This record gives sequence, structure tokens and C-alpha cells, in this order.
Amino acid sequence: MGEGKMTYKFLDKVDSPKDIKNFSIEELRELCAEIRHYMVECCAVNPGHLGSSLGAVELMVGMHYVYDTPEDKLVFDVGHQAYAHKIITGRREAFRKNRMKDGISGFPKRSESEYDAFGAGHSSTSISAALGFAEAAKQQGLKSKAVALIGDGSLTGGLALEGLNNAGASKTDMLVILNDNNISIDNNIGGLHEYLLKITTNPRYNRAKSRVWNRLGDGWLRDALQKFVSTTKSYLVSDSGGDLFQAMGFRYFGPIDGNDIAQVVDTLKKLKNIKGPLLLHAMTKKGKGYAPAENDQTTWHAPGIFDPETGTRQKSRKGESRYQDVFGEVLVELAKADGRVVGITPAMASGCGMNRLAQEMPDRFYDVGIEEEHAVTFSAGLAAGGLKPFCNIYSSFSHRAFDQIFHDVALQGLPVVLCLDRSGIVGEDGATHHGCYDMAVYRALPGVVIAAPKDETELKNMMYTASLAETGPFIIRYPRGYGEGTDWREQEFRTMEPGRGEMLLEGSDIAVIAAGPSANRALEAALRMKEERGWNPSIYNIRYVKPLDQDLMNEVASGYRRVITIEDGCLMGGLYGAVAEFIAAGERPLPVRGVGIPDTYISQGTQEELREECRLTCDEIYAVISEENEKMCKKD
Repeated sequence: MGEGKMTYKFLDKVDSPKDIKNFSIEELRELCAEIRHYMVECCAVNPGHLGSSLGAVELMVGMHYVYDTPEDKLVFDVGHQAYAHKIITGRREAFRKNRMKDGISGFPKRSESEYDAFGAGHSSTSISAALGFAEAAKQQGLKSKAVALIGDGSLTGGLALEGLNNAGASKTDMLVILNDNNISIDNNIGGLHEYLLKITTNPRYNRAKSRVWNRLGDGWLRDALQKFVSTTKSYLVSDSGGDLFQAMGFRYFGPIDGNDIAQVVDTLKKLKNIKGPLLLHAMTKKGKGYAPAENDQTTWHAPGIFDPETGTRQKSRKGESRYQDVFGEVLVELAKADGRVVGITPAMASGCGMNRLAQEMPDRFYDVGIEEEHAVTFSAGLAAGGLKPFCNIYSSFSHRAFDQIFHDVALQGLPVVLCLDRSGIVGEDGATHHGCYDMAVYRALPGVVIAAPKDETELKNMMYTASLAETGPFIIRYPRGYGEGTDWREQEFRTMEPGRGEMLLEGSDIAVIAAGPSANRALEAALRMKEERGWNPSIYNIRYVKPLDQDLMNEVASGYRRVITIEDGCLMGGLYGAVAEFIAAGERPLPVRGVGIPDTYISQGTQEELREECRLTCDEIYAVISEENEKMCKKD
């Protein structure tokens, strides 16, 4: 190990899951403790999703201990819990660069390792994917197993329930592990559950059970007895939700203590060769083994930089507001002024700032869980019923609800305000989380308003404008993190008419049209260029990607020799697409160059690193304007 790195008795010996196969249970227990220490050590200086992974260490180790990976397929849901998996599958040292540019992804990624059977990042996908693996193995005559690990939060997603329904009906051999970190095992019934678990996982019990049913053959007696047994067992496990899973065609086992490696290993060994769809209910503690994370599970889901010894987190930037702060405070202000305003979020209240509304006006706040599709249609129902819903969804997650945005909101013209948080380059979470596609995706829908505020004050005023709209959807997209430092709290509300942009700097020859905070970087670049080179491009803040400002566009089309568009989104179909379409439909040919997200998936890194890669920083925009100016001069 290099200087400053701690050595580990067991972890340092693990370069693949094969290295743990001969460990004793006690050695596995010590390995789990070392993995937790290593995760805290790494995440203290390189932030990540710590809490969920701390709670799932024994499940990760147990699955790799019992199953023969990578031949057996372990499929993770979201992937927040998968750090231990990465660490013991040959990426221990690489984990020090987890979520960093040119490092490993914070989520399972097929191109990264043969042990990452299926990519993750969004919720509720694991059961459907694992069923696909199980059926593929059956079709090809393979003996490989398929295991899906899903959290209790992700299980609320519609896709997870669709997967359960299909898997149960298919009778395919597969195991779903429900990682439940929200409810403690009830000591009063723990003994009964443990007893049932021992019976139902016992190989002799299962062999005898199969022989009994086979002897009975088909007929009314077998059907009646099976119905009686199923009903009786369902009643006994109903306190844990076992009746639901059994009704969907799964055999339910548990709950077990998912933080007890001995119980995890013993149970998985017994379940490994039982036929049909199985569900194992494992209770875990989020943040397990690190007191600060255990005591404040929400904060320590993704705590940022912290002192591993004390748990003291790095302080946020004093006096500066995040866009999430603006959204949260303005929503409360709007709700106080208008009794029809309500807030809806799919399990992202604290992340998006809606926790303020939850605290001050709990009766006007709805957290629907990880159910983006439901959130949108629920909002449509609220709007049809006479309310003014503000539905906040992270941009990349909103695509799951495209049909609902189209069919339930846009087609009916309902006044739903969709606030797409984390639009543009998100940063360390990588390709699964970048909100690059919202402008292109939703621009295709008739009647949709798409707003892109350049700063905190514009976000405030666009929210106010949206609250007055009688039709919808009214979409407001804004980035993750800190704003421009405007005095937005001191500003009175004012309307910002859809389809009206503004000129930030008047110049000649080259017009730069920008959406969102990129307009500020374009202005900085132009002012610097004017001072250093005497060049003077015009800078426009488009404000609304849809509808486009027709007067502004006519002015650009008739008065300039070249056009540059700048957006924190994909070039294909976004602002660049809209401007190029407008210019192409006109009578005067005009070169249009787009700056934004190219036609490729952007990996992880800091926001600044990735914006530089996509030429969205002030320096890069300066260079682009220079390049276009030189082309123009050569043509002359």
C-alpha cells in the first residue's frame, strides 16, 4: 500500500469474489467491518452515496460468497448500495477514484466490469432485468442464476411491480432480495419469522413438499390443499407483506437480519437451489457501522466531504443560494399567496427544496415516493380539480414520465408546473443522471412552455409566471448547485412573458443565443473579448426555448453574419435545433454553430470538468467565438 493508506488484514487479500470463497463466517464478519472502514476512508475525501452502501455490505459479501459470479448474475437497483460489490470485484484501488473524471462510475456499469451484469442508476429496473437474465439462461440451457437486489423505496416504482407480476406468472427460477432499511424487525414476532424461515428454506422440507404434491397429481384435492397451505402461510407472514408477494406468484422468505453475515450466507445457500420465483426479505440499517450515518440517514445518503473521525461535514458556501433553495422558498411564498398552489415530489423533498413546504404547509405537500409517472398524472388530476400543482422531478428521471407529460398534461392543456431540477450537467453521478435531454424531448410536444432561467431571480419570476398560467405544461429547467449570487430575495415578483428573451450585450456580426446560466458565461466571454481584442459579439438570453422569441429571432436572422447557440443540454433537438430550424425556414442563409452536449453520453466528473469538456465554460466559449470570428474574417 502507498504512503498514508491503511492496511487491512482481510480486504487487502481480496481481488475478486473467488478470494472470499474459503473464508470462515468469522473472517467474513471481519471483512465486512474492514469494507465499511474502507468506504468511510474513501468517501470522506471523495464523496459518494455512502449510507445505502454501508447498510448493504453483508448482502454484497453474502451474494458473492454463495453465488458463482460473474456466471451468476447479480442485478442491482439504482446502485447506491453497490460500493462493497465494486470493492471486492477487483476495483478496490479504483474505488479511490469513484465518481471522478476518468475514474470508475458510482453505479454498476457493464463496460466497467464483467461483474456488473446490468447497468443501473435509475430505480425499479432490477427485477425486470434479472428476469431477462433468468429467461435467457433457460433458453440457452445454462445453469447460471439470476438475483435482483432492490430497496424498499424502489419497490414502489411501477416498473418493479410490473416485473414482479411477470416474474411470478412466469414461474422462472430467480431470486429477488428486498433490502428493507426502513423498518426494524419486531422483536415480538422475530422468533416466529425465524422459525418459519428455517422450515421454509430447509432442503428436506422442500424435497418432501415436492414429493407430496407430485404424489397427489392434478385434481381438486391437490388444488384444495395447496390453497389451504398458501392461505395459512400467507396469514402467518402477512405482517411482513409476504401475502402480497405470494399473491404475485413468489414464495416469500424472511425477514432476516441483512446485517448478520452468518444468517445471510445460511439463507442464500438454502435458497440457491429452490425452484421458481423467490423473494427474500432482508432488514438492514442504512449507515450501518458508522454512527453519524446511522443517526442521520437522510443527510448521510450522500454527505459530501467529511472528517471520518468526527463525522463533521464540510460547510456549504456561506451566503450563497442554490437553485434548490430558491425553488423551495419561492414555492412556499407562492403557496401563501394562493391557496390553490400545492407541491408534489417523487421522494426528493429535501434534495429539491420542497421540504420547506412540507414543514410549513404539510397539508399542501405530497411526497408520492419513487413514482415519477404517478407524480405527473396525480398532478394532472390536481390541476383538473382546480389546483395549481408544482411537480418537481429531477430532469433525467422525468423521461420516465414522458407519456404522462404528453397524454395526461399536454394533450389536455392542464396547468401543471413541471420544475426539472438537476438539468444539464449534474456532475459525479454521470451519464445516468445528467439532465441533458429535457429541452429536446419536450420541445416536440405542442403547447408546452420550456423556460431556462439564467439565474436565481429569473427562476423566481418564472415560477411566479407559471403560477398564473391557465394551461400547461409549463416546464422550468434549472441546474444543480449554486446560482449566480443575485439578490433574488430582495426582488419583487414580476411576470416573464413566455416567448420573450432579452439582449444582454449589443454587438455586431456574430449573435450568441444562450439558454440558462450559460448566458452568463457567454456574456463574460464577450466582455473579455471586447476588452482584449476589440471584437463585439451580441449576446442574447433566450429565456424560453419554447416558444422561441420570434422578434429576437427575426432580428438575429436579418442583422448578423453568424449565429452561435449555447446550451447546457444536447445539441440534437434542443436550442441549437430550434434556432437552426428557424434560420433554415427563412430566406437568408446563415451559418449556425451549436455549443452544448454532443451526440455522446457524458461520463462522471465535476460539473466544471465536464462543462469544460463540452466547451461550456467562459474560456471555451471565448475560444468558440474567436474561431467563428476568424472564419468570418477569412471569408472576407
